Order: sequence, then structure tokens, then C-alpha cells
Amino acid sequence: MSRSGYGDDCENWAIICWRGAVASGIRGKRGQAFLREMLKALDELEQHELITDDLEREGKVCALGAVGVKRGLDMSKLDPYESDQIAEAFGISRALACEIVYMNDEAGLYWNPDETVRNRNRYERMRRWVIEHINGDLPSTAVT
Repeated sequence: MSRSGYGDDCENWAIICWRGAVASGIRGKRGQAFLREMLKALDELEQHELITDDLEREGKVCALGAVGVKRGLDMSKLDPYESDQIAEAFGISRALACEIVYMNDEAGLYWNPDETVRNRNRYERMRRWVIEHINGDLPSTAVT
């Protein structure tokens, strides 16, 4: 199973309900505040690259890990495959946590033999995704 917890065994009604939970998580006050925080955390990364499968590894992070580092969160105690634990640690809905992980790890994948290129492309894709889901004005520091 993937880190997002998404699988192929859902029925249509379950998918519709889940997508509604994701939309609600993104639209809500906590979700919007988190996306703004994530955008700032992504922009402040020294290297504009994102990893998969972990929150933090060898000084590199995934999109959620960028927020964790900015907050000074001890992510070594978090299991990146436990979406309930991740959602609680970051103060967001489980649906939003799963969606961010899916977008970071699995969406828009294509193969490139150069891991650095893959990680940079992932960073750019995630940053665009965050910007697309922020309602209202973007923070003044955000360059689109």
C-alpha cells in the first residue's frame, strides 16, 4: 500500500464521499491556513527538492516534512504511513493529509534516471498544487 493509503478497492460511492472530505479539508479554515504555511515552508527550503516515502531523510523532506521542519517538529517519532498520526501531528484532517501525501508521492509521476531532477520536478508540481488550492490572495512572498 502507498503512504497515502489510497487504493483501487473503493466503490464509487466511497470515492465520492472521500473526494468530498478532501475538498472540505482543503476549503476549511485549518486547511487553508495549512496550505499557506506549506507554501511558505516550500519557498524557504534551501534546496527546492522533495522526497517520497518519508517526512524527512538525510536532510531532505517531503511537502509535509517541509512544514514539520519549519515548525521544529520531531518527525522521527512519526510513522509516515500512519495517516491518522500524521494528520494529528500537523493539525489537519486525515483526508487532507492523505491527499498531500498522494500528490507528493504518486501524482504526476514520470521516470527520470536523475533523482535530483525527479525531486525538483516534484517540488515544482507540489508548489503549483498548493497555490492552486489556496483561496483568496496569495501571501505576498509567493511568486507564481
